[in-house]
Amino acid sequence: MHGHFYQPPRESPWTGEVELQESASPFHDWNERITAECYLPNTACPILEGGRIRKTVNNYSRMSFNFGPTLLSWMERCHPEAYEAILRADSESRQAYSGHGSAIAQVYNHMIMPLANRRDKRTQVAWGVADFEGRFGRFPEGMWLPETAVDLDTLETLSEAGILFTILGPHQAARVRRVREDAWVRPSAGLDTRQAYVCNLPSGRAISIFFYDQGIARDIAFGDLLQDGAELAKRLVGACDERQEAQLVNVATDGETYGHHHKHGEMALAFCIDFLESKKLARTTNYGEFLARFPPKLEVQVQENTSWSCAHGIERWRSNCGCALQHRPGWSQEWRRPLREAIDWLGDRLAATYAVKTREYFADPWRVRNEYMAASSDYKTAFHRLIEDKSTVGLTKESRATLLDLLEMERCSMLMYTSCGWFWDEISGIETVQILRYAARAMQLAISTAGVNLKPEFLGRLERAPSNLQQFRSGKGVYTLLVEPEAVSGAGQRKGA
Repeated sequence: MHGHFYQPPRESPWTGEVELQESASPFHDWNERITAECYLPNTACPILEGGRIRKTVNNYSRMSFNFGPTLLSWMERCHPEAYEAILRADSESRQAYSGHGSAIAQVYNHMIMPLANRRDKRTQVAWGVADFEGRFGRFPEGMWLPETAVDLDTLETLSEAGILFTILGPHQAARVRRVREDAWVRPSAGLDTRQAYVCNLPSGRAISIFFYDQGIARDIAFGDLLQDGAELAKRLVGACDERQEAQLVNVATDGETYGHHHKHGEMALAFCIDFLESKKLARTTNYGEFLARFPPKLEVQVQENTSWSCAHGIERWRSNCGCALQHRPGWSQEWRRPLREAIDWLGDRLAATYAVKTREYFADPWRVRNEYMAASSDYKTAFHRLIEDKSTVGLTKESRATLLDLLEMERCSMLMYTSCGWFWDEISGIETVQILRYAARAMQLAISTAGVNLKPEFLGRLERAPSNLQQFRSGKGVYTLLVEPEAVSGAGQRKGA
């Protein structure tokens, strides 16, 4: 049972604090609300018997899971009890599953990887790995791809970094065959999701892929399968093939399914796992343990530019493909393409600014960027050690401050690509406003470090992104009314200063 636990970063880029979000009422913000409904309850979940609590379990210790790094960063500060229970669960799972922890890493800030260039892909994976190692004290065996969006270049980047496996939906498999056989076949009759697959890559590298049971996952997420933990257990066992000796029935859903999307869903999950084990119906495991014991005998080619949440591949994050939460009369998502084009334009200009300014100090500025996340949590020691080690010239107090701002500019550049900015229906939604806040902060830092003013051109491009609400008219109106006031008030502040 894999849970993808994730919230977009919600902190102000100027203050580092999450501001009031009225839509999350009665809670202060959505992080607080979902923590109360899901993240915290899953750390200590009661199993009932005869109306009484028989025992309490930490669900994370008996499931596979990933947490978004930006969410864990917030949780470490604001809910340390939940944070520590999550770390402890991974340690407990290593004892249960032959040394293989159930936590896997995630691409850093939920960027749609097929839409990123190779340089940004490498940074996203490097930051995700560094964050995971810093928290869980080990290298991750697997890595979750945001929205399971995949292409070969992304898989190459994972394998290059040492990642052993990822998880995809069965519709993302294009062709399969037995290892070292010639004939490829299309899994038109349905992919066998109970086996691990190997994907051999153009570079000569390879990565293993697990495909989740889409039918069971759909009924958990959108049906009533969490109404009864025993029924869920029977459904999982029913997916086994008695002809196969080694098989892995696995499902993947948003982790928020267990308690937030489905009230008491965490209790159904706990009861399900306990039912499976106490009745000896099946043995629980995780992907790392299964892969070590049963290496892939099947090979797969992936369907590139696909995801688990867009029927049109990855178009939800760059076009008006028709995917929306609510189809309201007169509304469209025509804003998605010009927003993507504006962010891409800005990202390219910020990268050029970073490269020009940092080449005065670093032989390889991009390697320094990739290593920044491992140092940024303690900039007074690790950050200064990083830039001192990588610098080819002597540094002054002023140059150190400039380099910190340039790297922070690049961090904001990464964060402005967070997928949630395109997922919803309207450009003035809180998720899209958030990525525009990161864009605003990055542009401020471009001015202060290099004297490069990107704002006029960026606003002109945002004007091409139509809002569905008359008070905004376009992305420029959203920026002017919802982002600019905060950008002005926070202009003199610097994270970590």
